[in-house]
Amino acid sequence: MTPEPPFRVLVVEDDRAMRQSLVELLEAAGGRVTDGARAERAAGVLEHFAADVILSDVRMPGMTGLELLRSLRTEVPVVLISAHGDIPMAVEAMQDGAYSFIEKPYEPRRLLSILRHAAEQTRMRDSNTRLKARLLDLSGLTRVFIGETKVVQGLRRDILALAETPAAVLIQGETGTGKDLVARALHDIGPIAGRPFVAVNCALLSPERFVAEMFGVAGGPDGRIVQADGGTLFLDEVCACPPEVQARFLRVLEEGAVTPEGAAAPVPVHVRVVSATNEDVEVAVAEGRFREDLLFRLNTFVLRLPPLRERLDDLRPLLMHFLQDLAALYGVAVPDMTADDMAAALAHPWPGNVRELRSVAERRAMAARHGGGSLAEAIAPGAGDGHGPDALRVAVAALEREMIGRAIVAHGGRMDDVAEALGIGRRTLNEKIVKLGLDKDALL
Repeated sequence: MTPEPPFRVLVVEDDRAMRQSLVELLEAAGGRVTDGARAERAAGVLEHFAADVILSDVRMPGMTGLELLRSLRTEVPVVLISAHGDIPMAVEAMQDGAYSFIEKPYEPRRLLSILRHAAEQTRMRDSNTRLKARLLDLSGLTRVFIGETKVVQGLRRDILALAETPAAVLIQGETGTGKDLVARALHDIGPIAGRPFVAVNCALLSPERFVAEMFGVAGGPDGRIVQADGGTLFLDEVCACPPEVQARFLRVLEEGAVTPEGAAAPVPVHVRVVSATNEDVEVAVAEGRFREDLLFRLNTFVLRLPPLRERLDDLRPLLMHFLQDLAALYGVAVPDMTADDMAAALAHPWPGNVRELRSVAERRAMAARHGGGSLAEAIAPGAGDGHGPDALRVAVAALEREMIGRAIVAHGGRMDDVAEALGIGRRTLNEKIVKLGLDKDALL
């Protein structure tokens, strides 16, 4: 196996002799180097060269090194080098995010040391990113947050970031959006993964049981709060927490101690609280069912999980993911998704969200085991005529509306390009736009 080079460097330097000198120095030190004379081309080079660090001259024709630094949409560290460097320029470079700034003539050992340290930073970041991605997969979140819509990408980033903090997190979302999986991931991915994770469904406990279960009883088993000491306490359906218990729980959070029923002294505890609700918690506060001061203790950070109907671009990859898993489970080939199948999926409102989608996929895989089935039948089993010709026409129209709308947006309203992308004539496209009631101006 070829050993890993100590660094991979993109050298950007307009002076040919200086560029060649830098390349020879870095390659002699075992580095892998790609070089170029123009900063404008750096972004394109980075698409196929996984640089650990960029070494760039400051003063160059066209784009300068400082302008390159500001324009890059990457976390690759940039080291700037210049024969005309001065303190103000160095300060400006560091303020703009440069990893380091050195002047020519440079001292080779110092330059190599800076590049090695920058490369180590890049590789550590990349390693952490890969580890966190693996942990996300192991946590089960990939079963819910497959897809590349902006909201899903943002949620994955937020979950990874919040997993590193001890702050309280409130997860809001409809039934079936994956609140319990997110709560578990916040624990499993973070630094307290080896500590207890204790889940309490507040809707299933009466006020009497809530006191005993949460706070414990002297001489009896520990309450849930003590069980979670050093780890995470997950309060599911937190708005169902009995009002008479909320003040007592607030004191636990404020004082860092819990007093079991009948006990003479409090027990110190340190827990991270993650809570979840499918209600609008602000409404619960306004109606007097939930204490505002307790809410302020629980909502340091808020994660809103979108319903499936708000992320329809993720519908097909999610569905195929479930079908592949379930087809393997039932020992059948993965069912094909026809245009009619996707039309039915897009027309369905998915009130049960991702949880419902998985159940539909399981019914479809089970039907495939018996040699038949369709997604429409899996969505509404036993519906009979409810998915007859009229319902199918509605579903197909929804699919056409979705596809044409996306094409219009993707091609900036250039209707000839839209028609070509969809594989239909311009006249047919115009007829469909009128028939489907699409408003091109509203889409753009």
